Amino acid sequence: MTTAPDTIVLVHGFWVTPRSWEDWIAHYEAKGHRVIAPAYPGFEVEVESLNADPSPVEAVTVPAIVEHLESVIRGLDAPPIIMGHSAGGAFTQILLDRGHGIAGVALNSAPTEGVPVVPISQIRSTFPVLKNPANRHKAVAYDFEHWNYAFTNTFPEERARALYERYAVPVSGRILFESALANLTPGHGGTYVDYTNPDRAPLLLVGATEDHIMPPSVQRSNAKHYTSDKTLTEYVEFGGKPHLMPAAPGWEEIADYVLAWAVRNARR
Repeated sequence: MTTAPDTIVLVHGFWVTPRSWEDWIAHYEAKGHRVIAPAYPGFEVEVESLNADPSPVEAVTVPAIVEHLESVIRGLDAPPIIMGHSAGGAFTQILLDRGHGIAGVALNSAPTEGVPVVPISQIRSTFPVLKNPANRHKAVAYDFEHWNYAFTNTFPEERARALYERYAVPVSGRILFESALANLTPGHGGTYVDYTNPDRAPLLLVGATEDHIMPPSVQRSNAKHYTSDKTLTEYVEFGGKPHLMPAAPGWEEIADYVLAWAVRNARR
């Protein structure tokens, strides 16, 4: 007899904390699932504390994030479904490539290494950080105007401002610069995955048509890089949704869709 997986690990992205998953946590727990939303190292404090003292954002690194996520998953009784949003989508892909999880979902994912697509809207979304090389050594906060363009462009302004106040934290300039230069740097960097790995758990990449910072062209390119016919990689796109899809109107439909896909395709 095969039982359905009951543990879900939700991985947040940059510019936010695990608080950004609050609706999905409650939604999945109400369905009887155990839900874990680990913070990046140093991000265990509240949003307000990170905005007051962004030193943990400056100090965090991609290897430290992935190592911490691996330690959380290794401590579980059984392999979980892993879902990640934005940078968390890239970390989800890395975790699956390293043998963790029974299925993975990457929502509006940051690209893993080797995905060369850089749309104009993505450049505009990250310009507040990348415009100044000195930001490479800083934690950079977005003002509401830039946050709204990058994350909540389909929301009414009042709702967008409320989410900005509740979720937004500074981003690591170092990590963003390293990500932007990943395809120009020889060797394998922190977001490398083996696109031919036949032993990786099934992966669903999810795009949103109105996403400015990680638009569908990035998601489609990322999906096409996976070439193994020994495991499952699929792509789905939701219309009218922005980057902050986990908080967009209709998020329940998306949450139910991706969970059903993960349960249906989970590697037993």
